[in-house]
Amino acid sequence: MSTFLTDTEAMITTWHGISAPNGTGLRLAAELADTIAAFEKLRGTLVFEDEPASFEAALQATKETAA
Repeated sequence: MSTFLTDTEAMITTWHGISAPNGTGLRLAAELADTIAAFEKLRGTLVFEDEPASFEAALQATKETAA
């Protein structure tokens, strides 16, 4: 079993006092590891370009000016 799955099971036990519920839970944890790995591969390649970096900035950028 991978370190991620072992660590995930340990966290579940620590925080919730139960063991991993079943095969489906273990499969979903494994898929989560794959998802995290996919995002890690994108690190440094994603940029906002000209997009506002926050909701507040987006509101300010699209605010109408008085005519």
